[in-house]
Amino acid sequence: MKALINAQIYDYHQYQDNAYIIFDEIITKVGPMSDFINKGYEIIDCQGKLVMPSLVVGHSHIYSTFARGLSLPFKPQNFKAILEQLWWKIDAKLDNDMNYYSGIAASVDFLQNGITTIIDHHASGKDILGSLLALKRAVCDDALMRGVFCFETSDRFDVQACLKENEDFLAIKPTPFSSGMFGLHASMTLSETTLKAVKNSLKDQPIHIHAAESNDDEIDCQNLYGERIINRLDRHGLLNSGSIIAHALYADSSELRILKKHNCAVAINVSSNMNNGVGLPNFELLRQSGVKVIIGNDGISSSITTEYLNIYYAAHLQKGITSFSLADLQKMIIDTYEFASERLGVLLGKIQVGYAADLLTIPYHPATPINVDNAFGHIFFGLYNSFKPSDVFIAGQRVITNYQIKPELASKYQKAILSATRLWNDLKKG
Repeated sequence: MKALINAQIYDYHQYQDNAYIIFDEIITKVGPMSDFINKGYEIIDCQGKLVMPSLVVGHSHIYSTFARGLSLPFKPQNFKAILEQLWWKIDAKLDNDMNYYSGIAASVDFLQNGITTIIDHHASGKDILGSLLALKRAVCDDALMRGVFCFETSDRFDVQACLKENEDFLAIKPTPFSSGMFGLHASMTLSETTLKAVKNSLKDQPIHIHAAESNDDEIDCQNLYGERIINRLDRHGLLNSGSIIAHALYADSSELRILKKHNCAVAINVSSNMNNGVGLPNFELLRQSGVKVIIGNDGISSSITTEYLNIYYAAHLQKGITSFSLADLQKMIIDTYEFASERLGVLLGKIQVGYAADLLTIPYHPATPINVDNAFGHIFFGLYNSFKPSDVFIAGQRVITNYQIKPELASKYQKAILSATRLWNDLKKG
């Protein structure tokens, strides 16, 4: 058993000063230091540090880690051209060695940013079969993180192999560290025949799909099928409870009503949307719809606190500073924890008895008064812009100690460059 002592505690629900936490895989006791009795625990002194639940990414692309610094001919005129000139070139070349080492590299970077749970949307053209197991081995088995994985079925690939990879991974018994969803790329790369095949494979599993990331996607769907994207997915019976609709920038109120009816979540990825110049979520419409909104980063970085900042500022730019509050952002963060908890069958996101001991510590010396009413404002303006935890725990295991990852994981991280170099060389060959 471990004990964090002399800690400030904040978990988006409560703030406590000068408190302790006792835990192994789960949290067994929380209280004020005046009540603490050392019963032989491994003591970790958190004087001058804030203790929070470690972080969750609601939509990511691990393989994008290997795009950092990559230069390819690139003059896109629209969103589909961005995919064609960059991302589809990359994912077409990925094999399982690259999948594994991109998973290692991404995991190390995630951990150093306090992220311990990710929901990933994967594609790899050279090796479809076994790709999700390669990711799981890197992320969950070797880096000890929690992950939810799927393969994005697309007509760009061998559809039958895509279906089988999703089926095979979903057939593995889920654990609190790993589970699956049924992946689809986007409406514009999925024919009617493919969606019918997905329906035959899907059963009651939730899907994870990009939808209305750009207006081109909606226009394509209306031109080809005479309906909007969410209506098309609904017509095929694909919107099972717990599905993730990534982006949904151009989903209208009728589409959001359908998502609400089927208990689907929208994963927003504001930094990526701004980078691609495709627009921003309609925050007001999302709030009015009552659809659960979770926060992803679309693989653009190893941070999620950057997303928290950009959501808040983008919403203010879009509709004015009274249109979106810190409470609105706080709800999205809490909903992301709850969504991941449901997918993995474990309690995440609170520092309470019975919750997983997925925790982080980060130095914080407030220069102004802090209490339960203003703690989130402190975190948002005082920490999120430079969020580097000193220690990170997953199920009670310390995976970051004084900012350092474990030596065996560091060694694997160094090997990732060899796999990335091979990918880059393949891309240069065309």
